[in-house]
Amino acid sequence: MQSNLKKDALDYHARDRRGKVEVVPTKPYSTQRDLSLAYSPGVAEPCKAIAAQPEDVYKYTAKGNLVAVISNGTAVLGLGDIGPEASKPVMEGKGVLFKVFADIDVFDIEVDATDVDHFVATVKAIAPTFGGINLEDIKAPEAFEIERRLKEELNIPLMHDDQHGTAIISAAALLNALKLAGKDIDNIRLVVSGAGAAAMSCLDIYEQLGMKRENAAVFDSRGHIHAGREGLDESKQKYVTNVEFGSLAEAMVGADVFLGLSKGGLVDAAMVKSMADNPIVFALANPDPEIGYDEALAARKDVIMATGRSDHPNQVNNVLGFPYIFRGALDVRATGINDAMKLAAVRAIAALAEENVPDEVSEAYGEGSLTFGRELIIPKPVDPRLITTVAPAVAEAAMASGIAQAPITDWDHYRTQLEMRLGHDSTFSRNIANRAARAPKRVVFTEAEHYKVLKAAEMAMDEGIAHPILLGRRDRIDALISENNLELEGATIVDPRGEEEYGRRRAFGDVLFERRKRHGLTSIEAERYMRQRNYFGSMLVDQGEADALVSGLTRNYPSVIRPALHTIGKSQGVDKVAGMYILQTKNGPMFFADTTVNTNPTAEDIVNITLLTAEAVRNLRIVPRIALLSYSNFGSSKGHDAEKMAEAARYLHVHHPELIVDGEIQANFAMNQDKLAESFPFSALHKRRVNTLIFPNLAAGNISYKLLQEMAGMDAQGPVLLGMRKSVHILQMGSSAKEILDMVRLAVVDAQIKDMA
Repeated sequence: MQSNLKKDALDYHARDRRGKVEVVPTKPYSTQRDLSLAYSPGVAEPCKAIAAQPEDVYKYTAKGNLVAVISNGTAVLGLGDIGPEASKPVMEGKGVLFKVFADIDVFDIEVDATDVDHFVATVKAIAPTFGGINLEDIKAPEAFEIERRLKEELNIPLMHDDQHGTAIISAAALLNALKLAGKDIDNIRLVVSGAGAAAMSCLDIYEQLGMKRENAAVFDSRGHIHAGREGLDESKQKYVTNVEFGSLAEAMVGADVFLGLSKGGLVDAAMVKSMADNPIVFALANPDPEIGYDEALAARKDVIMATGRSDHPNQVNNVLGFPYIFRGALDVRATGINDAMKLAAVRAIAALAEENVPDEVSEAYGEGSLTFGRELIIPKPVDPRLITTVAPAVAEAAMASGIAQAPITDWDHYRTQLEMRLGHDSTFSRNIANRAARAPKRVVFTEAEHYKVLKAAEMAMDEGIAHPILLGRRDRIDALISENNLELEGATIVDPRGEEEYGRRRAFGDVLFERRKRHGLTSIEAERYMRQRNYFGSMLVDQGEADALVSGLTRNYPSVIRPALHTIGKSQGVDKVAGMYILQTKNGPMFFADTTVNTNPTAEDIVNITLLTAEAVRNLRIVPRIALLSYSNFGSSKGHDAEKMAEAARYLHVHHPELIVDGEIQANFAMNQDKLAESFPFSALHKRRVNTLIFPNLAAGNISYKLLQEMAGMDAQGPVLLGMRKSVHILQMGSSAKEILDMVRLAVVDAQIKDMA
């Protein structure tokens, strides 16, 4: 799969707009007046205001929310000194993380300068553009001097994340690990493998928390750093010891903590066994830790383990820190990022791990309930509380240490603003993908003679969410796999028309005939239908030979839904099925129904569609808040559509009072809480952000989601078919491989839910 990962990564960065970031205007620009205000002559006014009062740059420009991610490419990830151009994808990626996790805008700056003086002068010259600077992937020891000088010469938040990010997160993990181990930081003996920028920063912050410098044994590529060593730079000289250890194994005997920031495979089970009781092992080398998680736990049941990997508990991931540290620093216009702010972040992250974990976080990691303990000593990266915990702690520390130029006075309002900043558009998809991977399913792809379907099947296998059952002519499928270098070894290929499937076609045809014989279907026709992939695939699901079906890339909706209804049928108690689309917005997913099935539903149908949709949303671990849409607000206009939506709302209020639902209501009032509060404060939707929209007819629903998808550029997943007895989902014609994969994830989760019903 490595060759395909390489190709997919290159395709990902090259497709559509090249790279991962773009600049988007934040003010109107559609009219000549807008442009005259944005540029000449109107732009002169803020320029004059800033010239008269320089601090107004934060009022009239984006400076206050703009961070520079700056590198010279001398120490990129695990790639080393690859130069500024080659570092750009990493810097763009860092910008994505800033935006997704903390709503901070980023310009990535790649500087062709390895000389410290040249680099410092360059950054200092461009600093007026930015509210903060994140130094990235700069090799030691130059990184230390660069950061020191820039902190002295600039008055904006600045941090070298490679040093301090790992230090802050690992320090939070260390505090909690020591608490679980029953040890005090001022008494521990620490062994460190690695003496680069990150390791030195870790030691510095551990020392501020109480670790005694003389209790640390530090190893670099030449061995133990001791008093007899020559040629040590200033950062290493701080940690020389009078005791000399001949090897890492010798130093680890009786040690309380091991910190690895070096390379994989340096530590073995015997070394872990030689450590003190309740040993703490932070093997943070990536991608291969100094000792593997499973190997360490096999050596000692009492070990408390952390790595830099996402596939094991306790991932020391810088994304737990830097977005929120900069968020807090920017929000009070701090003149720097000092030790007090870093320590505040450490303690806030450590304290958050001890609190009850939200259900959506547990769901994302496939855990029934995540609780503080040896497998949870630091929060998970997807924890939505990080922004409202870490950023205020950092801001408060900046204020207390006297470097905040815009102190916060209303902390409740500030936390509310932080919650509104947090983008949920990717969280939902990530959680669905994680849930799908917990219990992979057998998924039928009826259009496997199409490259995009095979590519989606490959990605589903790579994610570990599905075993693909590919329907089509074997020679054509094999040719496509070979031509496109796809890796689908282990997938099942079935040709419904092949001679080898004659017996199964007969058996499936008999089942269909028994179900449809009083609907005009003959036994010969039933067997003939089994030559059609949508009928055959649906019957595989119906008969338990598969768990889910995905189809519709090249077929119209009726030609796919009809075979599924004839074979699998509706769930018990469901009169009519419906289609739901999921649109990804910054504030989380929006659910639209019915968008694909019922042309002009009655009031009773609207009730049923609402109940089906509410159940589907709840199954996705989201509380549905439902607006029944119309051109009328609570009786303001008459007409069939308005009256049926009002009738449906009355029924739901009486018979399903547990639902948060109201209508009939216009879309602008449903989506705008200020308008709703002003005109209709009595509504059940008042002070509740609507996330589910029920439309009065198919035209309204279908047109709405397609307009938003195309004009607003929203990602849409669907249509999710509601009310079926088993998991069947129909693609939009022309879907991309990514959109097909999104549907596979939803289909797998749907199959999991139906298995539990």
